[in-house]
Amino acid sequence: MRYLAELKEGEMVREIYLCKKLQTLKTKAGKSYLSITLQDKTGMFDAKVWELGAGVEHFETMDYIFVDGQVTSFQGALQMNIKRVRKCQEGEYDPADYMPMTTRNIEEMYKELLDLVALVREPHLQELLQSFFVADKEFVVRFKKHSAAKAVHHGFIGGLLEHTLGVAKLCAFLADTYELLNKDLLLTAAVFHDIGKMEEISPFPENDYTDEGNLLGHIYIGASLISGRCRTIDGFPKKLEGELVHCILAHHGELEFGSPKKPALAEALALYMADNMDAKMETMKEIFAGADAKLEWVGYQRLLETNLKRTIV
Repeated sequence: MRYLAELKEGEMVREIYLCKKLQTLKTKAGKSYLSITLQDKTGMFDAKVWELGAGVEHFETMDYIFVDGQVTSFQGALQMNIKRVRKCQEGEYDPADYMPMTTRNIEEMYKELLDLVALVREPHLQELLQSFFVADKEFVVRFKKHSAAKAVHHGFIGGLLEHTLGVAKLCAFLADTYELLNKDLLLTAAVFHDIGKMEEISPFPENDYTDEGNLLGHIYIGASLISGRCRTIDGFPKKLEGELVHCILAHHGELEFGSPKKPALAEALALYMADNMDAKMETMKEIFAGADAKLEWVGYQRLLETNLKRTIV
């Protein structure tokens, strides 16, 4: 298969891709054309169908399509000029080729996460964790496959698990380093901090914001899920519930970053810093991976507001 990340200007392409987005637009002269975003596991690619002739069959967003075209350059960016296109049938493609996926072993990561869960000694928190990550088999399957973002960081199958594990490991280190931190509370908050994303973002292949996600956001959704489950556990301390929910509500750190509350607990502050670190490091990793491997300086990056240079080439 010719992956999108491998394409170069001038190349002819006859390949199957996922139609991630489809729009019918008009040129300044009033002529209709198709604007398409193609996707495979290496990323996305802008494409256009300028001539809507007999070789352009009907297809829709999220269809797998066979395209026949050429890679061109427009305003410094690569673009595919498609001459012929048709919808593909099941059996012509392997969906695994079109979904971005973690490079790590999902089952090994989940076992590592459960090992961290086992460190929580407070019985109510342990029961709460078990109710999601052990007893709820449907939740476990969804959690392992879900992304942590539509874009920016960990936006791939297994991304939510990879990010959650990264944050939990950082929090375990912080709890062992700073005695003022309640390790049970911090680890539990770390494991739960982004579960609202399972409702905020739809599963692959869409991986897009749901109505609930747009209206409420993953922080509120996650806090609501945790609060509701706490109340099903006999004798769950109200004070502990409030502290845990606060950590979820405050894990983006600042009001302007989407947190309904700023951190008022040491554990909430530690969670915010661990979450931010893991997200930022993954963002840098993805930027470097998508840049020319020969470049040391990869240019200004809007997400990080700086010009980045690699130290490992």
